[in-house]
Formats: sequence, structure tokens, C-alpha cells
Amino acid sequence: MSSPTANEPTAGGVRFLGTRRDYWRLLSRGAVLLILTLGIYRFWLTTDVRRFLWGNTEIAGETLEYAGTPLELLIGFLAAIAILIPVYAGFFVAALELGPIGEISGLAGFAALFVLGQYAIYRARRYRLTRTIYRGLRFHQEGSAWGYALRAIAWWIATVFTLGLAYPFQLASLERYKMRHTYYGDLAGHFAGSGFGLFFRGLPMWILVVAPVALAVGAFVEAVDWTALGDALSQGGDDVMARIEGGNPALGNVIVFAMLMGGTTVSTAALLYPAFQALVLRWWTSGLRFGAFETRSKLRTAQVYGAYMRFLWWALVFSIGLAIASLPALFVIGLVSDRGTGGEIAATLTALAGYVIAALGYSTIYRATVMLSLWQLGMESLQLSGLSALDTVQARGRASSPLGEGLADALNVGGY
Repeated sequence: MSSPTANEPTAGGVRFLGTRRDYWRLLSRGAVLLILTLGIYRFWLTTDVRRFLWGNTEIAGETLEYAGTPLELLIGFLAAIAILIPVYAGFFVAALELGPIGEISGLAGFAALFVLGQYAIYRARRYRLTRTIYRGLRFHQEGSAWGYALRAIAWWIATVFTLGLAYPFQLASLERYKMRHTYYGDLAGHFAGSGFGLFFRGLPMWILVVAPVALAVGAFVEAVDWTALGDALSQGGDDVMARIEGGNPALGNVIVFAMLMGGTTVSTAALLYPAFQALVLRWWTSGLRFGAFETRSKLRTAQVYGAYMRFLWWALVFSIGLAIASLPALFVIGLVSDRGTGGEIAATLTALAGYVIAALGYSTIYRATVMLSLWQLGMESLQLSGLSALDTVQARGRASSPLGEGLADALNVGGY
């Protein structure tokens, strides 16, 4: 059998070598150490997770390597906190001391933090790329983080005002900006995904989610007597609601219908989310390019649903186990809660410990089921072509500052 040429797809060119059991063990140990160190261990856990995922991902016979360290993440986080604390303090003082202007400054502060979050996302990606090595050569990213942030803000505004219809074009535009500033050594990347392609594939899902809300709004507009509503509001008084209901006898039924439609929208969105996630992941990975090197994804939607079903199963098992284990704690809380201030403190600490254990448990299960599956499925579904383009790449780029990663962590916009 002849070997594939540089322009032919190489099926099975990407393999994931890690086992779910080892990943469970890594995350479970990390969850315990997070509790014992009051969260400080998370920098070491993040590094261990990346080393596991990177080191077990084999591309054309060569594995990735993650060269970041926990100390870098810790220093980046502390630097980010040193920047954010004065910012938060300034917004807080302005809100207390400046009256109406302070309220406006609060909104401006929220907007500024949102912009800073987009800046951090780009800088964090730069950090992770410069710590990613393949065949002895590092990836790196150029471009302006502030330029990316401004583009992201403009697109988010468009997405909100179009009720999500602009989202596919937002993803395509931002991904093109990121990839045209991404390099493997001296080999430039680019993104070939089409916003229109994602839009038309995702449009049926958008209609299914938005249609119940549109029906509820239409029913409300049709059923309400706007003249009677305006008269009731203009008269004021304590019985405004009674007059509104008297002038709009069908209002109660409309409210019930709106609640049902709202529940339908939420349920539909939850059911379709794995399908949408599979669609976006397949679209994104199929658009990645480095020179003549191309990727194509054969990811199946059913595989992503399988990952979420695995999460639901283990979450149910954990919930049952947690409920059984909580019975003695609840009994103790009941005994000590009536014994003065000391008892109340003990009961509060016990409840807080239970919350932390539950949050870490569900987070660990989600990462070990959904997140690991998405990484593995996303990688192993790839077909590669143009691998020979990687043979002549020359080293370029240098390690980036971990400040962006620290900002992303502090602002809770970080990722892998």
C-alpha cells in the first residue's frame, strides 16, 4: 500500500494516549489538595492537567509538550491581583462617594472589566502557545491584545442586538484575527472557517430556542389592552395592579403561557447545547491552517452527547453518595446550632465545607467526563493533510509573560 502524499488526508494522524483512569486520579488528588491548601494548589493542578493533555496528544507520531510551570501561573496571578485591587477599590469608592456619577462609574467599571477580560483572553492564549512545543519548536502569537479586545467588544454588542444571530460571524472574525497572528516556528497560521457556514448550520437550533419566546411576546402584545394599561399606570395609587388586572382579564393566562414558553426555551437550549458545541468544535477544528498543513474534523454529534450523558450519570452517583454522607453532618449541625455563637459558627463552617466539597466534586466530574472527552474526541476526529509543510519550519518566538494568564484567571475567563 502506498503512503499518502502531502495533499492527501491522513486518517488517524492524531491519537490521544492517556487513560481516563489516570486523569480521574490526577483530578481527584488535585481536588483534595485544593481543599488542604485553601485553593493555592490550583496552579499546580492546572499545570498537571495541561501536561497530561498535551503530553498524551500525539500528532503524526510526535507528542505535544507543555513547558509552563506552576510558579509562573502563581506569579502571573499575584501580578494580576496587584493590578485589579486598586481598580476594584476605585470603582467601590466612586460608587459610595459620587452619588449618581458613582452609579455611572459602576457601569463604566463593569464595561472596563469586560474589555480587560477580552484583553486577558488574548494574552492568556499567547502564554499557552509559547509554552506549547511540537517537534522541539514552540508556537507563538503576535498581534495586539487591545486590538483583539476592541474587536471582541464590537462583536459582542452586535451579537446582543441581533439576539445571537451575529455570533457565528463573531467567532469567525475573532478566530481569523487570532490565527493570522499565530505561528508554529516561522510558519504562519490562518483560519479558513466561514461565518456563513456556521450560521446556516446553527440557524435551525436558534429558531427552536427563540421561537417559544417569540410566541410569548406575540401573545402578550395581542392580549394586553394597552389603553387600559396606560390609564391604570397614569392614575397611580396603591391599587395599580388591581386596575391593570381588571382592564386586562386575559393577562393572567398570558403570564402563565409566557412562563411555560420560557421554560420551553431553557429546556430546548439545554438539550441542544451539546449539539451546538459539537457543531462549533467541528467547524473550528476544520478551519485551522498552518501554510499547506490543514485539518478536517469528522466529529460526530452523538459522541458529544455521550460525554454529557456520562457526566449526568456520575453526577447522579456523586449526588446520592453526597446525600448519604451528609446525613451525619446535618445531624451534628442540628445539635450544635442551638448552642450559642460557637454552635452557629460550627454549623456555618460545616455547611461551608459541604458546599466546597460539592462544588469541587461536580467540577472534577465535569472535567473528567465532558472536558476530557471533548479534548480526546476533538483530537482523534481530525484528519490531517500537508504534513510535509512542517518539515522545513525554523525556530522562532520566545516565551511570553504569564501576566495575561493571571488576569484571565483572576477575571474568571481562563481556559485550558
